Amino acid sequence: MSETNGTSRQALELTVPLDIPSARVLADQASVVADLQLVMDCCKRLLAELAGPEAEQDEVVALALWSAALLAYGRCFGAGGSSGLTVEDVKSLPLEGAVMNFHEWVIGERDKLTGHPADPFDAAKIGAVLAPVGKRRRVEGIAVFATSRVLIDATGARQLGGLATELAKQTAGKGQEQQDAVLADTQQLDIAGLYALPPLPTQPPAAPDAP
Repeated sequence: MSETNGTSRQALELTVPLDIPSARVLADQASVVADLQLVMDCCKRLLAELAGPEAEQDEVVALALWSAALLAYGRCFGAGGSSGLTVEDVKSLPLEGAVMNFHEWVIGERDKLTGHPADPFDAAKIGAVLAPVGKRRRVEGIAVFATSRVLIDATGARQLGGLATELAKQTAGKGQEQQDAVLADTQQLDIAGLYALPPLPTQPPAAPDAP
């Protein structure tokens, strides 16, 4: 049986890793787009969760989706501006309204997830349980009320999903141009050295066996 053109080409092609500056830029752009896609997916799922009857909403699912969206969005902005997105990328988007204010709010909400509160009362309220009025005044116990520092609503999810969509379009466009730069740089490399490199794995590494 003869192979199809696609199968034959796949068998003949060899993909090897590139470690050159232009490829590093492209890899950074690809990782940003992947994170922004996660943000969009989480916001979409979150909106579907919040659209249902309140009695049927799963608070754990909503919190997990919103937390994942915040963390993935914040991860797109590298420390020091050496990689990832910058505030200039947000400012350049064709969006109206207080876009930067919303971006800064999202980053602030992300920070709440990744750090212990400086003020313990931001995360929990402690109260004294007093005897009912009319009875002998005394302290009967202590009450602890854990409070969530994460705000979740449909408006925020919708806005974050829209912001991630525009940033993903912008970054993907830059990535298309960067691919041409990587190709041009790669064509200047020693071809024998390229063929001597080990093939690039196309599948993620397998999880280690459980002990």
